[in-house]
Amino acid sequence: MTDPVAPDPTLAEVLARLEATIQSRTETDPKVSYTARLLADPTLAAKKLGEEAVETVIAAVGADRSALAAESADLLYHWLVLLAARGVTTAEVAAVLARREGVSGLAEKASRSVTP
Repeated sequence: MTDPVAPDPTLAEVLARLEATIQSRTETDPKVSYTARLLADPTLAAKKLGEEAVETVIAAVGADRSALAAESADLLYHWLVLLAARGVTTAEVAAVLARREGVSGLAEKASRSVTP
């Protein structure tokens, strides 16, 4: 139960704890842990992330705030699992975002090399 006096945790705090929990599952038997199963199969983790992304979009289009929050939580969990399954840290993602700060989205997209 949440302490009514304690401030609500920030998204960053919750994500950091979730990331640590996911990392702790790397040595867990995939037969007993859903997270371990996803970590052991990055393709499955990627597919689950895609499913959650679609469900998040559906909730957003339907303007269901509660469903959007729930699906967003699922999406973030599966995103963190996929990063861990592929050995990418949130620090690496943060570094990319930091480099993009202050750059127009249109300019940033135009700066990427396009490969057919």
